[in-house]
Amino acid sequence: MTQNGSKRISVRPSLTFKHHTEEAVNFYVSLFPNSKVVSILHSELDSPQLPKGSVLHAEFVLDGQEYTAFDGGDTFEFSEGFSLVATCETQQELDTVWDGLTAGGEEGPCGWCKDRFGVSWQVVPSSLGRMMSDNKSGSSSKVVEAFLKMKKMDIATLERAYRS
Repeated sequence: MTQNGSKRISVRPSLTFKHHTEEAVNFYVSLFPNSKVVSILHSELDSPQLPKGSVLHAEFVLDGQEYTAFDGGDTFEFSEGFSLVATCETQQELDTVWDGLTAGGEEGPCGWCKDRFGVSWQVVPSSLGRMMSDNKSGSSSKVVEAFLKMKKMDIATLERAYRS
């Protein structure tokens, strides 16, 4: 409850896919630990915008974060103005997530990629935030210089740049 007695308001991202929402949701849930599909509601009617069987509402959890999604039809597109950030502890985790997201998608610069469904992602090491904000222990500018040359982030290279 909030101070005025009302229930807590929850906020979660909602993704609108042209089509293939169920495939995307199942793919994301398979890629990230602590993830699950909560529910999927399909259309029982056929319409000009969405054929029968389209996803009207999907609720899912990725690493503890709740999301919703649905099929919106051909007028919907994702852009780089919205991205999801996957923060990875190890290079092996980063490689697994990167390889999964870029399979059938596109690699971009500086840890950015686009998956096969058109969603933009930033795949970054958890240590990046520390290296970018602690200029006393290392060189943040050298880290930036290093990752500007990368597509998929390489943690060892970033750590070496930070310590140089």
